[in-house]
Amino acid sequence: MLTYIIRRLAIAVPTLILVSIFVFTLQKLLPGDPALILAGEDRDPAAIEFVREKYHLNEPIALQYTYWVQGVVQGDMGVSLRSGQPVLKLIADKLPVTIQLAIMALIIAFSIGVPMGILSAVKKGTMLDYAANVVALSGLSIPNFWLGIMLILLVSVNLGWLPASGYESIFVDPLRSLETMIMPAFVLGTSLAATLMRHTRSAMLGVLKADYVRTARAKGLREKVVILKHAFRNALLPVVTLSALLFGELLGGAVLTEQIFTIPGFGKLIVDAVFTRDYAVVQGVVLCAAAGVILINLVADVLYFVVNPRMRSTL
Repeated sequence: MLTYIIRRLAIAVPTLILVSIFVFTLQKLLPGDPALILAGEDRDPAAIEFVREKYHLNEPIALQYTYWVQGVVQGDMGVSLRSGQPVLKLIADKLPVTIQLAIMALIIAFSIGVPMGILSAVKKGTMLDYAANVVALSGLSIPNFWLGIMLILLVSVNLGWLPASGYESIFVDPLRSLETMIMPAFVLGTSLAATLMRHTRSAMLGVLKADYVRTARAKGLREKVVILKHAFRNALLPVVTLSALLFGELLGGAVLTEQIFTIPGFGKLIVDAVFTRDYAVVQGVVLCAAAGVILINLVADVLYFVVNPRMRSTL
């Protein structure tokens, strides 16, 4: 196991380097000059030149990338060109918000999607199966921004049950935090639940035809034990993989959902940074998101061996 993890980490390092190179070079193709933005409305030539020298904007791209990588290795991702704050501080402020939203969305997705997928597979061809597929198709078809707006109109404006927007840290006021995050988490969770339902159903249908499931039934085991202990556990592998990918996607920021509910997460941070040509923030956010996705996939690979001991023979 340790050897496998070390091998995966050895692959992760060049992956992060490639991601950083692509992000650093491609964003240079964006129109606009950050030095002109920082110089202010007067755009004094001396001020523009000072900004370019301070942030190495007058250096070749390769040299700019070298300066940035040296800072990242030392724990310095640079300073935001717009706010003047360290990029690492901005990320530290926004990352817990997106992590909380992602975790709550996945909890909702698992609570809805996995049971529906199991029931749909067990009751294949029945009205319950058709109903579950209709619900899943609806979850995939309904845009998140439309569902978010409808929830705000119904739950916040008409019923007054939950706040329409805003955010409160869970460490400051847990109840208020849950109230502000439950609707955006539900919006994201329903679309993820539809995807999880379809994958769980497909995996369960394949497992239910396996010989060991028929053997378990022939032994006289209760159907509940056969489904949950023998079938579902072996059907978890694709679900674990999908969950890791979905969580990594959420870490990148659910941009529309965060914008609709005014949540100060990764999505809003990177959108604002792109529009203001805040290169340091874009680079830092993308690099952290890539590192998070790699870490989550590593955790998913480790979970394979916990869920299915037969995978250990592949080492």
